[in-house]
Amino acid sequence: MGELADLLAEAGQQWEPELKRRLQGMLGGIFRAYLPQAWVFRTEAETATLEVDRDGRVTVEEGEPKPPDVTVEVPLRRLASALRAAGRETIPPGELKVTPHTAKGRTAFDYLRSRLGL
Repeated sequence: MGELADLLAEAGQQWEPELKRRLQGMLGGIFRAYLPQAWVFRTEAETATLEVDRDGRVTVEEGEPKPPDVTVEVPLRRLASALRAAGRETIPPGELKVTPHTAKGRTAFDYLRSRLGL
């Protein structure tokens, strides 16, 4: 896989246990209503899709295999810093364009924005 897909796969491995745990809790039905989700990330040189299925499993594919719920266009350096940062103050400034394509994508991005460091 390319650098972008590897970065997203690494982040997905960290997020998956929490996602699965939240789906089991009292609010699990509410969270599950927003799944599955497909988010496309575009950087200067690569495109990759991060998908979360109804059971909270995270997968990453290079390219854009199907219509996404959200498209995030961001420089790779900024995305890498955001995904690895302990706080937003360490994230370098830069361009960020987020395009929600579905209502569930918009809601999910609004909820996760701060957790992603974006």
